[in-house]
Amino acid sequence: MERAIRLGAARVDIGQGDVPWVVMGDPEGNEFCVLEPREVYRDTGPVAALVVDCVDHQAMAAFWTVASNWPIQHSDDGLVALRAPANDGFYLEMLEVGEPKKVKNRVHLDVAPYQDDDQQGEAARLTKLGATLADVGQGDASWIVMADPEGQEFCVLTSR
Repeated sequence: MERAIRLGAARVDIGQGDVPWVVMGDPEGNEFCVLEPREVYRDTGPVAALVVDCVDHQAMAAFWTVASNWPIQHSDDGLVALRAPANDGFYLEMLEVGEPKKVKNRVHLDVAPYQDDDQQGEAARLTKLGATLADVGQGDASWIVMADPEGQEFCVLTSR
């Protein structure tokens, strides 16, 4: 936490109450949490999880599990965590917050088709899962902007 403060972060109150982590804002005010040590995150590296606020965390986990091919690693009341099949890197967590998305995401996921897949085919697959095309003012870009079933924007990149 002290390192984050030296880098320009500040403690913020978003109504979190008495929790075992510290909510902070980066220099632009984007919230992030500094967690106490937890066994589940011991091998994740400095970024333990990317958390997506959801109205229906189970439905969003169902979408992102198929979209990413990341299996569910654990599920608690109001939270579902996905992680790469190799069990390395950060978790993608769906957190139920009870309110719908209201503004454009400040952070979004980029989905990269597998080497033998193409971008248009991946966008079509994701559309069948419930994603929609989105316009965030991207203009003529090499990526396709989409939104998941709750409206969270993400991009489909060109094949690797």
